[in-house]
Amino acid sequence: MTTGSALALCARQELVLAVRSRWTQLFAAVFGVLALTVATSGYILSGGHGVQDFARTAASLVQLVLLLVPVTALLIGVLALAPDRGADELLYSQPVARRTILMGKVLGLLAALVGAEAFGFGAAGVVIFSQSGNEGLGGFLLLQVCAFVLTAVFLALAALIAAGSTGRRTRALALALVTWFVAVVLFDIGILGVASLLRSGPASRLLIVGTLANPVDAVRTAALLGIQGTTAFGPASLSLLRFSHGPMGAGVLLAGSLLLWLVGPLVWAARRLSRADL
Repeated sequence: MTTGSALALCARQELVLAVRSRWTQLFAAVFGVLALTVATSGYILSGGHGVQDFARTAASLVQLVLLLVPVTALLIGVLALAPDRGADELLYSQPVARRTILMGKVLGLLAALVGAEAFGFGAAGVVIFSQSGNEGLGGFLLLQVCAFVLTAVFLALAALIAAGSTGRRTRALALALVTWFVAVVLFDIGILGVASLLRSGPASRLLIVGTLANPVDAVRTAALLGIQGTTAFGPASLSLLRFSHGPMGAGVLLAGSLLLWLVGPLVWAARRLSRADL
């Protein structure tokens, strides 16, 4: 069996298992309901009624994506990828490189989670299009792409966590939750707190580093830049925009940061798994 066929076989098997999983089905249902709720209730808070257009819905969905997608990818990823001394002993004893099996499983999980997210976005999109037309559709589609990229990044982190947790799945799940809390909540609080104690120049540089060093912040900045331009930017994103001399330079830096966050953990996970005693 060639590497390509083994990779495809592992990916297909993991995709089938993930689609059948109640966790994936629950995520698809919850994400769809929340997306529809945001689309249909956005005007209520401002005293209006009806369905938001694509642009307003996308802006409202950004925070939901940043909160829900990372924790789902981490937890489902760790549950599926953490080596089990039962079934996985047989799987990893096959004449196929462990990294090939790992990458196949990650690709299968990614396809399943992307499909679940596409279901939620698609359900909301059908309602929005039928009620409000296609204004702002580009920003809505960009947010979907950002959600898919964020899923891939946190699945890579889940693979890294799982690769070093042979026989310790509970510990790996706890570490996944800590990773989510640090990336989504604690990191921004810490960066802004330290920046408030510094002078303008060092504070701006720290905010730039913070935006590029955290995949959640990188995706947030990219999504808001595509949906609302610079009007919704916070201090960290504005510092990055000034440093990169415009949206194009900022986009290149953000894409490079996310690529490193995707490739780095996968390579490290493959190395850890190759040395693990299964």
